[in-house]
Amino acid sequence: MKKRNLIGIAALGMVTIAILQSCKTIVKGGVAVKPFDSKKYLGKWYEIARLDFRFEKNLNNTSAEYSLNSDQTIKVVNRGYNYKSKKSKIAIGKARFVDSDKEGKLKVSFFEPFYSGYNVVAIDSNYSNALVAGKNFKYLWFLSREKSMPQDIKEKYLQIAGSIGYDTSKLIWVEQNR
Repeated sequence: MKKRNLIGIAALGMVTIAILQSCKTIVKGGVAVKPFDSKKYLGKWYEIARLDFRFEKNLNNTSAEYSLNSDQTIKVVNRGYNYKSKKSKIAIGKARFVDSDKEGKLKVSFFEPFYSGYNVVAIDSNYSNALVAGKNFKYLWFLSREKSMPQDIKEKYLQIAGSIGYDTSKLIWVEQNR
């Protein structure tokens, strides 16, 4: 009886820790864009560069499309092409603003109730290029409305990411050839 209770308490503790970890939304040193125009951010974005992680392993031609749900959350549709398996991959999730839709600080979930940080830390004035930081130094994305990004913007975003603490030498520059 006591052993069963201990296992239950341990499991509950692990779930609690996992949920609390998923609540952390922005990397130390990162600051989300404010003011932020959430309506201008909606639409399709192409991934120009990223820090690789298991859900995007071996993917190129990656994109994300954001649209507003009726409950004011944001529908997220991520697409990519696995060049090793020769198959397209799609992931559908939702995002919500942490504090206000006037700040580029969001949390996104593809496996509820677990959320992860998604923070727009730089964006140009016409919302055509963005730098997005995750909840820790494992997640970073360069996004553009086009399949390429101007070199001066890349250099600016590399500098910003480096100043936050990211190791930009580990970025994967994504092919957008399909």
